[in-house]
Amino acid sequence: MALAASTALAAPMSLKIAFVDPLSGGGASTGEAGLKTFQFMADQLNAKNADLKLEVTGYDNKLNPQESLVQLQKAIDSGARVVVQGNGSSVGAALIDFVGKYNDRNPGKEILYLNYAAVDPALTNAKCNYWHFRFDANSDIKMQALTNYIKGKPEIKKVYLINQDYSHGQAVRAAARAMLKEKRPDIQIVGDEVAPLQKVNDFSPYIAKIKASGADTVITGNWAQDMALLLKAAGDAGLQANFYTYYGGGSGGPTAIKQANLPDRVFQISEGYANIDYKPAHDFEAAFRAKTGQEVTYARVVNLMNVLSKATLAAKSTDPKAIAKAMDSIHQDTLYGKDSFIRPDDHQIFQPIYISRFGPVDTAKVLDSENTGWGWTGTGEIAAQDTLLPTTCKMDRPS
Repeated sequence: MALAASTALAAPMSLKIAFVDPLSGGGASTGEAGLKTFQFMADQLNAKNADLKLEVTGYDNKLNPQESLVQLQKAIDSGARVVVQGNGSSVGAALIDFVGKYNDRNPGKEILYLNYAAVDPALTNAKCNYWHFRFDANSDIKMQALTNYIKGKPEIKKVYLINQDYSHGQAVRAAARAMLKEKRPDIQIVGDEVAPLQKVNDFSPYIAKIKASGADTVITGNWAQDMALLLKAAGDAGLQANFYTYYGGGSGGPTAIKQANLPDRVFQISEGYANIDYKPAHDFEAAFRAKTGQEVTYARVVNLMNVLSKATLAAKSTDPKAIAKAMDSIHQDTLYGKDSFIRPDDHQIFQPIYISRFGPVDTAKVLDSENTGWGWTGTGEIAAQDTLLPTTCKMDRPS
């Protein structure tokens, strides 16, 4: 009996995590990269912490809000207590609503929604919810940093905006217009287009308009297929504008940049990149590439999983209510060794933001991307405290 009790006490806490994101269709490459990163991190953390076992299972939502709710219910029925999602703010909004209502109806059986990439500002403002935590800078935070950088580039005179026609894309274009007008009123916005989300197979007509406009700079929040195909069309048309992107480094993006022959013309604003000078991150990158055959495109997933593990161990419980309480204002070093923190007012994470650009590198000294011989190098860094923007969130907290 004593041996049985000892064995029971030694059993690790088990937490099932449902990954609900596209694993088919135009967003599949991005979804698959995210799932691999979550599962790699689960393995790493399980090996490190004998007291905790994390299990990540993928559920294909086909980038559809309604299908996401169907898949989430399947995950809950299978014992998942945490849902992670990032691709599509329309999906994010649907999950926030579902999780809030589900938890109200099922006290003691709550679930937690950890958002790693859905960046519509509304999700931590008007639509904020106690059970939702965001681990990526929202699109306004990114645009604030990006336009601060552009402010110091007098060579930028004509800007073309092209984005996806849903809440994230609309948020990017609105923030770009407002912030450029404030910081660089001399810049002309010579075009402002939206395209159907992950449904355009040829961006040539859009690129023709950009080329005809005389734009020297393109700003886009496009991701996955919509990013890669936009760059491919730019290369085919010989467009030599600079591209300021949110997701140029996503799966397929680096290859498209190289094929488009746009050396040092594509910039990305993100929470990190492979060639930041920090050895533990380099070691992690090497291990990840060796195991998965891909590079780290989701440093924020690494950060999310480290925060989740820390909060669960601190709570000594896998109860989402206990985890959320421990996570509410948590601090945790990022993959790149810098402090990040959750703001309790809206559950938005704040972390350093980096601006990098993609071009030829000496692969004997630094890492390239997608075996192109080109890689990301830094052009700017914004401290976490300098990314703070106010929130309108009025959060109802459980008693």
